[in-house]
Amino acid sequence: MHPFRLFRASVAQLTVACLLLASQALTAAQAEPNRLDRILESGVLRVGTTGDYKPFSYKDPKSGQFIGLDVEMGESLAKALGVKLELVPTSWPTLMADLAADKYDVAMSGVSVSLERQKVAFFSQPYMRDGKTPITLCSNKDKFQSLEQIDRAGVRAIVNPGGTNEKFARANLKQAEIVMHPDNVTIFEQIVQGKADLMMTDAVETRLQSRLHPELCALHPDQPFDFSEKAYLIPRDLVFKQFVDQWLRQDIESGTFAKRFDQWLNYPWQAANKP
Repeated sequence: MHPFRLFRASVAQLTVACLLLASQALTAAQAEPNRLDRILESGVLRVGTTGDYKPFSYKDPKSGQFIGLDVEMGESLAKALGVKLELVPTSWPTLMADLAADKYDVAMSGVSVSLERQKVAFFSQPYMRDGKTPITLCSNKDKFQSLEQIDRAGVRAIVNPGGTNEKFARANLKQAEIVMHPDNVTIFEQIVQGKADLMMTDAVETRLQSRLHPELCALHPDQPFDFSEKAYLIPRDLVFKQFVDQWLRQDIESGTFAKRFDQWLNYPWQAANKP
C-alpha cells in the first residue's frame, strides 16, 4: 500500500478509536450519579454550618435555632432545588473532615477560600471580598496597626482553632503569644476582659463585633493585611457546583444578596446573645 494511503488509514482508525473512547467516557459520566441528582432524589439538602460566626451563622441560645445570612442562603438554595433544608452542625476544626465523611452537601458559614481547602474540595463563585485585620480595645488602637507592631514579645493575639484565623496568626506571628480560645462566640469578650490584646480575623467580623462591643475598634477593615474571598464549600462535583454557581449568580445580580447581607449585618445580635 502507498505510504500516504497507509497513513490516511492509520489516521482514520485512530480517529474512530478516539471517538469510541470519547463516547464511552461520556456515557460513563452520564451514568455516574452526581450530587445534584442525589439531592433531588433524596429531597433533602444538607448544609453544614458552624453556628459561631455572625452575621453568617449563629446558633441562638434561646431557641437552639441557627440564624444568619448563610442560613437564609441555605434556605434559598433548598427552595431553588425544590427540596427540604437540613442544617448539619460542624466546626472549624472538623469542617474538612466532615466534608470528606459526606456529612453535608455544602458548607455555608462564612467560609474563606483557601488553597489548602481547594486541594480537596470545590468552592462556589465568591460572594464577598475580605481579609484579615485586627480588632482590639479602642484605647489600644494605635498600638496594633501593623503586623510589626503586633508581632512583639508580650503581645497576646487570641485565635479560634482550626480555621484561617489560626493559620494566618501562626504564619505571621513569631514573637507574639498566640492564645487559643475554643469558642468563637465568646472570644471577643476575652479582649474586653483584658485576657488578650487583640484578634486578627475577617474584616467583616471586626466591623460587626465593634458594633456589638463599643469598647472594641476594628482597625483599618478597608485595608486588611491580606486578600481573601468567601464562598460556599462544595464536594468535588462539577454538576452540583454549576447549579450552585448559577443560583448564587442570579441572587447577587438581582440585588437580593446585598439586601440580605445588610439585614443580617444590622440584625439585633445583642438580643440574640442573651440565653
